[in-house]
Amino acid sequence: MLHNFIKFIINLVDSWGYLGIFFMMFLESTFFPFPSEVAMIPAGYLASQGKMNIFIAWLTGTFGSLMGALFNYFLCFFFGRNLIKKYGKYIRITQEKMAKFEAFFDKHGEISTFNCRLIPGIRQYISLPAGLAKMNLIRFSIFTTLGAGIWVAILIAIGYFLGANEEALKQKLHIITLIVFVFVIFSFILYFIKKSK
Repeated sequence: MLHNFIKFIINLVDSWGYLGIFFMMFLESTFFPFPSEVAMIPAGYLASQGKMNIFIAWLTGTFGSLMGALFNYFLCFFFGRNLIKKYGKYIRITQEKMAKFEAFFDKHGEISTFNCRLIPGIRQYISLPAGLAKMNLIRFSIFTTLGAGIWVAILIAIGYFLGANEEALKQKLHIITLIVFVFVIFSFILYFIKKSK
């Protein structure tokens, strides 16, 4: 059944093309619960088969991520805290969770904008406190694009080298996610050491 689902997703990405990648990655970067793996791993596989250009797939996925992040950013930039208070519960953002995001973001805005783009489950929401804090738009876009671009490149590489092998995908994705998480922690440590000096 899993094999059939993977084939379905690959065919879906193939039929939708680059526009589909953009749309799915846009959704993934907003508060819509759509996993980026669904779009980018099949794109990598299709690139290995010569059905997609790997650079255009990466560019489209990264740009879609940036646009989704900007959507969240501008929501909070223009509508502010009241929007979160009124509708946050529908997307599992409580006042307590938002307060923690804000407190961390106020102290470490730029590094968190970059690093949190590499953490599944958090990556979608880091744009919200950035918008509330009215972070500089250019700097927000740069750090978001850097983080999103790395994540998209990792997923494309997984699809390119592992193809439609679902067992290898499951094993390697867990390992790579762990490696990325360690990288995020390490970069935070370096950041805090530099900041303390």
